[in-house]
Amino acid sequence: MGAGVARPAEAGVFFWGRLFSVPPRDTPFITPNDQFYRVNYSDHSLEVGESLRIDQWVMPIDGALDRPIRIRYADVLEQRVSERMVTLQCVDNEPGGSLMSNAVWSGFPLSRLLEQAGPSETARDVVLRGADGYHDSITLERAMRGDVLLAHSMNGAALPRDHGYPLRAIVPGIFGIKNVKWLTGIEVVESDHKGYWQERGWTDDGVIPVTSRIDHPGHYQLLRGRQQTARGLAFGGVHGIQRVELSVDAGTTWRDATLAPSPPDAWVPWTVEWEAPAPGAYTLVVRAQGRDGVRQVATAARAYPSGTSGLHTIVALVRTV
Repeated sequence: MGAGVARPAEAGVFFWGRLFSVPPRDTPFITPNDQFYRVNYSDHSLEVGESLRIDQWVMPIDGALDRPIRIRYADVLEQRVSERMVTLQCVDNEPGGSLMSNAVWSGFPLSRLLEQAGPSETARDVVLRGADGYHDSITLERAMRGDVLLAHSMNGAALPRDHGYPLRAIVPGIFGIKNVKWLTGIEVVESDHKGYWQERGWTDDGVIPVTSRIDHPGHYQLLRGRQQTARGLAFGGVHGIQRVELSVDAGTTWRDATLAPSPPDAWVPWTVEWEAPAPGAYTLVVRAQGRDGVRQVATAARAYPSGTSGLHTIVALVRTV
C-alpha cells in the first residue's frame, strides 16, 4: 500500500527450462529494527519523518474534550513506561508474504492522555495525525481499552526515524494503516472519521484476520531423507491462535502443529514433524484457527478492501535416499 509494494507469495520460477527454488526463511521471533517491514502512504512520508526536530515537536490532544492538553517530547519521556510485544501486519500482505513483523514496543497508553483530557459524552472517534499529512482513526471505545500504546521505543531503542520517531501509535490486532507514525496531533471527534485509505474505500475497522505461513521448507526446495520438519508462523490479531494445521498432500489430510508459547498480541511459531513415504513432490498447505473459534479463510481474495485471504501453499521436492 502506498509507497511500499507488497510482494506476492513467493514461488519457484522457471528460467530457461530450469526450476529455481526459493530458500526457506529463518525468521527471528522478534524482528530487528532494520528488518522490520515498512510501508508508507507516499514517498514523501519518510522525508518528513527525517526532518522532524525534537526541540520543536509539540502534540496537541484536542477536539471534543473537557480539558485539551499539549505535550512535548520531555513530557513523553516522563510518562510511566508500558511495554507490549505486538505484531504488525500490512493490509496488503499476501498469503505467505513478508509484510508482517514483530517487536517489543515501549511507551504509554493512549487512554492515559484521554482520561486526563476528559472526552465529551458525544465523542466517537479518536483521530491520529502524522507529520506527513497521513491520518486515520480508531473508535473512542477502542482507544480507552488500555492496550493502545503511544510508543517512543522499539526493541529497547528509540524509535527509528523510518518507524515513526518521535512517537507513533501501536494498536494491537489492527492493520498497519491505523498505526499512525510521526504523530503530531490527536483529535477526539463526534463523528465517524474517514482516514486517508477509508476515503478511498478501504476497511474502516482494520481488524486483522487469522493468517498463517510456511517459512520452512522454501517453495520447490529440495529436501533429503524421509524425516522432515516444517515450520512457520501464525497470527490471529484480536482472535489469537489456538490451532495450526499442516497438510502435506494438498489439503487431503491434516495434522496438528506444535505451537510455541507467545504473548497474546504476537505471532505464534509452529512446527510439524512429518515423514515422506516416497520420493517426489509434496504440496504443503497451512491453516490456523483463533482462540475464539474463528478459522482462517481459505478462499483467495485480493487486499482491497479488507485485506487478503487464502492459504499459503508451497511445493517441496523430497529425495528419500
